[in-house]
Amino acid sequence: MKFPCPYCRKELNLMELQLEGDLNAIVAMMPLFGRHANLVWAYVALFGISPMKNHTKKIRVILEEMKTLFLAEEFSFQKKRHRISAAGIVEALNVVVHRRFQDCLDSHNYLKRIMIGIAEREAQGASRQAEKDLRRREDALLAGGGREDYERPAEETLAPAMKTVPPARLTDEQIAENRRRIKELVGKIG
Repeated sequence: MKFPCPYCRKELNLMELQLEGDLNAIVAMMPLFGRHANLVWAYVALFGISPMKNHTKKIRVILEEMKTLFLAEEFSFQKKRHRISAAGIVEALNVVVHRRFQDCLDSHNYLKRIMIGIAEREAQGASRQAEKDLRRREDALLAGGGREDYERPAEETLAPAMKTVPPARLTDEQIAENRRRIKELVGKIG
């Protein structure tokens, strides 16, 4: 279907515009996968997308689904939600891509079944680690040490204590300038 552009009156083809929009979306999504972009493309190729010109919408839809999977790090299968890390997703993609399929894939169900096993393994590992951390904290408390004696997990960060921050060495001019700025701010606020 052809129609004139409302701005330049050039004759445009609706199908070509849709194709161009899909291709632009595909190109824009690729940096989101980072170093795993080739693996994602290999997975998309399993859906029988050649010739690409005829399947741009299908490619865009599959890539959008993969993007949401990578960003959310969770998926649902048979009305049950599963959490999985990005490393687990990559591991599952690697298994699927290296399997030899006779026919083209038509859904993500095989990938999801692989990811379920990986997600359960990750959940068990996280549970074991949480149990170890709890036991270590309990041992530290029972030893009479209190909360200070046990090691903090690596993901926790502490703000520096104010006593360890050296005092600023300001000149009289800098102090006067800071006071002037504070007066301006107070005047603007109140």
